[in-house]
Amino acid sequence: MQKTLETDGQVCPFPLEEAKAAIGDLAAGDELIINFDCTQATDALPRWAAENGYPVTNFAKVTNASWTITVQKP
Repeated sequence: MQKTLETDGQVCPFPLEEAKAAIGDLAAGDELIINFDCTQATDALPRWAAENGYPVTNFAKVTNASWTITVQKP
């Protein structure tokens, strides 16, 4: 299963805080897709995933000022 979290327009650390809350609702193997436009989250979200053992299955720049990252709950 995939869950999409739309955080465009939110300043950091809110995309990360929402991701932390949302991943708790997922089952093992599920993926959380986080769409964001906060530049600081380009570092914060991958770091959070790595520190918590969540594999990043996709990380891409969507437009000049927005990104998407997909993390999997192990």
